[in-house]
Amino acid sequence: MNTRIQRFIETLRKKPKQIFLIDGFGALLTMFFLAVVLVTFQKYIGMPRTVLYFLSTIAFAFAVYSVSCYFIHLTNWRFLLKIIAFANLTYCFLTIGFVYYHFQNLTTLGLLYFFLELLIILGLVAIELMVILNQKKNNL
Repeated sequence: MNTRIQRFIETLRKKPKQIFLIDGFGALLTMFFLAVVLVTFQKYIGMPRTVLYFLSTIAFAFAVYSVSCYFIHLTNWRFLLKIIAFANLTYCFLTIGFVYYHFQNLTTLGLLYFFLELLIILGLVAIELMVILNQKKNNL
């Protein structure tokens, strides 16, 4: 594995609350892009506005959860991190479902956006799971 990624994961393992802040910021960014940018340029994306608003509402809920976890004193952060990792995976499957269902209406730009969003979220989920697993190894 890349040494930068290993150092990043080690930093998050030492300060696990930071990953909630990263997740929350990412969710807010997703919400902004879906509800503001993509809705504004919907005709160039192809995804219906109702779907964009629905996905942005989910992203907002994830942001509230993650930021709340960051500010609360956590003793069971691994369990809470598993919840958001699972939620992020569920969001990815839901997004894939919407992309599949509306595929005929999506533009190349729309497909590119959702593909990149999925890659970023799946990368974050992988990091979240690595932090959980690395923490468990070090506690054995």
